[in-house]
Amino acid sequence: MTGSDGAVDIRNTLQRMRRRGGLPVAFGGLFSGARQFRISELTGTTTNSLRGLAITPGNGLGGKVLTMSRPISVADYPASRAISHEYDAAVGAEGLRSMLAVPVVVRGRVRGVLYGALRQPLLLGDRALTAAVESARELERVLESELAQELAVREEAQRLLTEARQRRGQPPGPQWEPSAEETDPAVWEEVREAHGDLRALAHRVPDPQLREEILTACSRLARASSGRGRQREHRNGGTGVELSPREVDVLACVASGATNSTAAERLGLRPETVKSYLRSSMRKLGAHTRLHAVVEARRAGLLP
Repeated sequence: MTGSDGAVDIRNTLQRMRRRGGLPVAFGGLFSGARQFRISELTGTTTNSLRGLAITPGNGLGGKVLTMSRPISVADYPASRAISHEYDAAVGAEGLRSMLAVPVVVRGRVRGVLYGALRQPLLLGDRALTAAVESARELERVLESELAQELAVREEAQRLLTEARQRRGQPPGPQWEPSAEETDPAVWEEVREAHGDLRALAHRVPDPQLREEILTACSRLARASSGRGRQREHRNGGTGVELSPREVDVLACVASGATNSTAAERLGLRPETVKSYLRSSMRKLGAHTRLHAVVEARRAGLLP
């Protein structure tokens, strides 16, 4: 929710807020998991003084909104005694005077703040405040929908991981040897299918941190495959074979028998892009065919 999709959502919201409220300047940002958030999107500004500004609870107008979780406005920001003034330099560089800020609240938690501003010390009227509040509510509904989708993806990812781990048995110990069940080709085909599903699923996750966690789990699953995870990891480190996440995604699809067109559809890529990733991975692995690339990727512990 805080990646590129979140940036588009807040940018569109700020533009609507300006039009509806007659506000010459609007800006804002969403939390990225930390205790502070950064102003990431600007519209109507003439400088970049506000871009990337970190807002902490209690500080400035936005920080007060974070703490009180309600809209607040000031008629003259530099002279206001209702707020602290940690951000006066950035606000002054943009020449802002009258300002309002509204919280974006999702599931009872403030996820970000939207600001509207004038360059004159005037009292902002009901039109501007109403437009800001309505815009914030619309953004909240979008984020709520994205959060629900993200939770569904998280649950599906957890289910696939659980199934894959159950099929490969317990994590290998120093003297671990694969059991007959764990070396059963049919069982490993299911593990490999789950691995491919997880990698395809990861790139539909808007949260970059969750996406990285899923891909890391996929890598661990691949290295631990067939009970030779530690030997493969050591061998891979020795050869220096490294594939990009997308190259591994493509090979995972190829390993399941997918054509370039099918892989492109699963991964949200163009067929030409899939071909490009496949060629580069084959070159890195020293492979001459698609099947040879899959075999070498498995030997390197990049695929289960």
